[in-house]
Order: sequence, then C-alpha cells, then structure tokens
Amino acid sequence: MISLLFCFISVSSFAATSADSASQKGYTATKYPIVLVHGLFGFDTLAGIDYFYGIPQALTKSGAKVYVAQISATNSTEVRGEQLLKQVEEVLAVTGAKKVNLIGHSHGGPTARYVGSVAPDLVASVTSIGGVNKGSRVADIVRGTVPEGSISEGVAVKLAEGLVTLINLLSGGGDLPQDPLASLAALTTEGSLKFNQKYPEGVPTTACGEGDYLAPNGVYYYSWTGTRNFTNALDPTDGAMVALGLVFDEPNDGLVGQCSTHLGKVIRNDYKMNHLDEINGLLGITHLFETAPTTIYRQHANRLQQQGL
Repeated sequence: MISLLFCFISVSSFAATSADSASQKGYTATKYPIVLVHGLFGFDTLAGIDYFYGIPQALTKSGAKVYVAQISATNSTEVRGEQLLKQVEEVLAVTGAKKVNLIGHSHGGPTARYVGSVAPDLVASVTSIGGVNKGSRVADIVRGTVPEGSISEGVAVKLAEGLVTLINLLSGGGDLPQDPLASLAALTTEGSLKFNQKYPEGVPTTACGEGDYLAPNGVYYYSWTGTRNFTNALDPTDGAMVALGLVFDEPNDGLVGQCSTHLGKVIRNDYKMNHLDEINGLLGITHLFETAPTTIYRQHANRLQQQGL
C-alpha cells in the first residue's frame, strides 16, 4: 500500500508569478522520485496530519515527485524493509522511474538502508535523519529494565499495541503486521550491530566518523540530525525529549545519540532540533533560530539533484 497523497505537482502552473517562484522553479526536481519513510510508531498521515509535517508539500512545490510510505508502526527492520521494498516497486511502476531516493527518519533510516542493501539497483540514494544506525540508549534501557517474558513486559506490549491500533485506525494501515518487541530489539545497540553486519553499506567503521559516501553497491548515503532536546516552549512534547535526553552521555536529539545517527556523508550533526523537530513536528513548532526543517529537506533535494540523483 502506498500513500499517493503527495504526487508530483507541476511547477509550470506557477509560471513566473513572482521573481521568487521563478528562481525556485525546479529547485527540488530530482531525477528520481523521493520516498519518505517514517520511524517507530509512525504513519503516513494520521487524522489528516502528516508524519512529515508539511515536508512533502515543500518538496513538490518546486518540482519533486514525493511519495510517503506506509509501513508497520512497530516491527523488525527487515519486516518493515520488505514492506518498503514492495512500495518502492509500486512507485517505480507508477512513475516509470528506474530508481528512487529514500529518506528515512528514526527507524526509517535503517529501514531504508535495508532496501538499499537488498535492492541497490532500485535505489539511487539513502538518507538517514536522526537514524538509529548504531542503536539507541533509550531502547537499551527499556530492554534492560523490562525482563523478557515478565508481566511488566506484557503490560508494555499491550500499551504499545493499543497505541498502534489507534494509529492504524486513524491512518488506514490496519492490515499491517505489528510487533513492538521486534522493533524494540531492532533499535537496541545489540540489535543494530547485528543488522549492520548483514547490511553494512554507509555505516561508519569508526565510533563517530563518516561512512562510504558512495558505497560499493552504487548507492549514495547521507545523514543529518539534531542535538537539542528543548527547542520551543510552545511545544508540549519537548518535556519528554528533555527527560529522555538525560540518559545519554553524548549530544543527542532526545531519542538517538549524535554518533549513532551518522551514515555515509554527514551533512550536519548539530541542528538545533530534537527528534520530532527533524520531521517538522509538532505541527511545525521548532527552534526560532534554526533553519526550518522544510528548508533543510528542500536543500537536500537540491543536493540530490546536483548529484544527478
């Protein structure tokens, strides 16, 4: 199932209405379609609200063809990756394109990496935003403090399943398989390292370095992240990001450590953003003195365009 809500919008319909529109014509028009991939507990659109809030529209208005994947809110990276692969094949069939540019947030990062690894002939680039590429300290703590097979684990799973049921009801993804424990395991340091052994493309070989910009499989890899927990007093989710950020011993976005997000060419690893700001949430309430997330996505689309992707 692929959300086609954000198909190509022809820039020609805005023909020279202003100097600004003329200068921006085709700015985000990449050679290959862009597919946005959500993270844990994610969705394409929920009760009319986009997971990537305002980002598809910001990309399409100057030429990009953008699709938003709908995959399991909770499941292993491999299961989510196989779902994404099928949707990539659908996008290619609809557009006639040979490849896609995958942009994944959080768990969407390794999910996109999976497709890049198993089907590199279909993928021009993989971009990881706040991606859990070497695990999350939060997942490690949750997995370590909730014993396997315990009553507390059962309660946690039921709560997660309830949230997922609500997400599915409101987003239309009710037919997708869900497995909260599999997703948790995938996001731990141990789970991430096992995944990286099978799918190493773009992953840095040093603790906090860069990976292959152009991997041997022919796919380009990029990443960026934020390292602020509190960014706007009007955002009620910032409190949770601050609390979660306390478990890290390195700069982080509230859910993922700075070095864990590195993949391929690191565009920047210190935006004044937390994990939700990276997708322009909540409802676009972000740091007043940082580049707007929508602008950063547009700049990256132009980067891909300049690369011939």
